[in-house]
Amino acid sequence: MLHYLWMLIVGLIVGVVAKHLMGLQLGFWMTAGLGIVGSYVGGMIGNIFSKPADGQMFHPAGIIMSIAGACIVLWGYTHLIK
Repeated sequence: MLHYLWMLIVGLIVGVVAKHLMGLQLGFWMTAGLGIVGSYVGGMIGNIFSKPADGQMFHPAGIIMSIAGACIVLWGYTHLIK
């Protein structure tokens, strides 16, 4: 249960930084969701450069890769969907 709370807190922090870097206004849940999805995208990018530990599906992304992944998701959202 605490894992989900921690994921929400880190996702919110990553989402806030990414939305300010991209200059967008998002609500609380969209910002947290952006950070969580950005962490997964950052983990997939990290998976390209180094293999994850045995038994893990994704590479754990750090804060920098999570923010980069969230910026990529925001760019895709604003340019491809809107």
